Amino acid sequence: METLLAFVMGERNKGNELMVFDWEKAAKIIKDRKPEFASAGLCDDWEYTGGTIYRNGKIITDDYTFLASTWAVPELCVDGEIIPCYKMKHEVPKWSSDTKWPNSARKIIEDKED
Repeated sequence: METLLAFVMGERNKGNELMVFDWEKAAKIIKDRKPEFASAGLCDDWEYTGGTIYRNGKIITDDYTFLASTWAVPELCVDGEIIPCYKMKHEVPKWSSDTKWPNSARKIIEDKED
């Protein structure tokens, strides 16, 4: 998406509640499917917001992502399937666009009991 269009969409949706990437849902999907690779980004803006979050059985924390928006839906890509994957900000008040694998999501991935 062009930077100007993204800015316009942001301004147009100012005041709307933020949609934040749902790390716990993503962790459950990744744990169930056991993909080699998973990424996350914002709908229609992956070029500027998307990045790798899981590769070869390991959580990735050093790839750039921006995973919160008032208008663009945060998405998970696993095995080529794009899945809407978000919570509203009021549901996870401590999470933001900068959140990367919070402990609650790490525990889901790292739990060996299942």
